[in-house]
Amino acid sequence: MSEYIMDLRKIVGHRTLLQVGASVIVEDSEGKILLQLRSDNHCWAYAGGAVELDEEVEEAAKRELFEETGLIAHSLELFGIFSGKELHYIYPNGDEVSCIDIVYICRDYSGELKKQESEVDQLKFFDLNGIPDPISQPNRKVIAKWIEEKRKIKNRLS
Repeated sequence: MSEYIMDLRKIVGHRTLLQVGASVIVEDSEGKILLQLRSDNHCWAYAGGAVELDEEVEEAAKRELFEETGLIAHSLELFGIFSGKELHYIYPNGDEVSCIDIVYICRDYSGELKKQESEVDQLKFFDLNGIPDPISQPNRKVIAKWIEEKRKIKNRLS
């Protein structure tokens, strides 16, 4: 959790905070998506987290990707900016957020998969038809759009 968010939590407790997230959907050369099994809610999610004060969003996305997966992003492509009721989330500890998630796609990366022990139970690539369940609630809208986009591309190619 970001220092900024932790400081705010000391003041507001569990009340809803507006949180800006920077996230990365990693795709391998076969078009599979990298997901992590989160240790806090035991759901699958992509890499991402809160943007720190004065941090550039793209740098936050790269930082979160490295911290959670061990992968280094060489280039990122903006996938979308997501917000709304579907991204309102209550963490297992009771902290509540209304998230604006700035999500990138990364196909150009290096490094070896190494999970962040404090947050991640498992890292695994999944193909379009094998997305695991359950997906972490604030990631569902984004992953649904990713699946939709991949199916459109697949249909155009067939």
